Amino acid sequence: MGIGLDAVTALSPTSDTRAGEVLRLRREISRMQRRRSEHTLLPLDPAFAALLPEEGLQTGTSYTVSPSPSLVLALLSAASQKGHWCAVVGMPTLGVEAAAAFGIDLSRLILVPEPGERWLAATSALAEVIPLIVVHPGSRARDADVSRLSARLRDRGCTLLVTESTGTDRWPQSEGSIRLHDPRWHGLGAGWGLLSDCTVTVTAQTRHSPRPSSIRVQLPGGHGAVEAAAAELTALPALPLEISSPGLASSDRSAPPELLQWAEAG
Repeated sequence: MGIGLDAVTALSPTSDTRAGEVLRLRREISRMQRRRSEHTLLPLDPAFAALLPEEGLQTGTSYTVSPSPSLVLALLSAASQKGHWCAVVGMPTLGVEAAAAFGIDLSRLILVPEPGERWLAATSALAEVIPLIVVHPGSRARDADVSRLSARLRDRGCTLLVTESTGTDRWPQSEGSIRLHDPRWHGLGAGWGLLSDCTVTVTAQTRHSPRPSSIRVQLPGGHGAVEAAAAELTALPALPLEISSPGLASSDRSAPPELLQWAEAG
């Protein structure tokens, strides 16, 4: 039996209610009885194909990612469209409509927006049955707890995406990092227009491929999802001659005839 958005509610601000919700979540998860994943990779959107050498996320591992909702949804989209369950823990601003725009199957998406200090317990419980989880840590995790969670990821074949936070240390035992930078929004003019899309650079680096790999994509694109960025215009090379009025200097008569005709025509 599966659990989706209708079965999982936001955790209450009170710690007692949070504890009860975590226990209820564990009971629901135990009923799903997912077997260990037989997949070695989880798919990525085609726009991210060149980002990782395996062209997918390794199962049983964790990755450090930028805390961008658009990046998180883009990393979940392909796996969700292939029928995999996904979960997001500790990101209350993540929009359901935005998730749908990225093609994520909402009936197979679990949201735990505000787990508080129990974010690690919720993540560990979900790792039993959910193949792809995103978590925004609410506090620093002890090394022993991270080791136990990493062992569970390997045992169940679960992939964990841990968002970076200024208040917590770098996530240990990470397979690699996927970061977003250099955003450039489009659509606004001089006091007019609407934001239409954003072009960003996404850079990945893994333990097995330490040399960073970067791609330029629209995130979000014009339709709300990730799209390959169109080639950007570059500055034209300088002309090999100086044009004076009304004609050209005699030393420039070696220029191509087409250019001479254009220059002499004004």
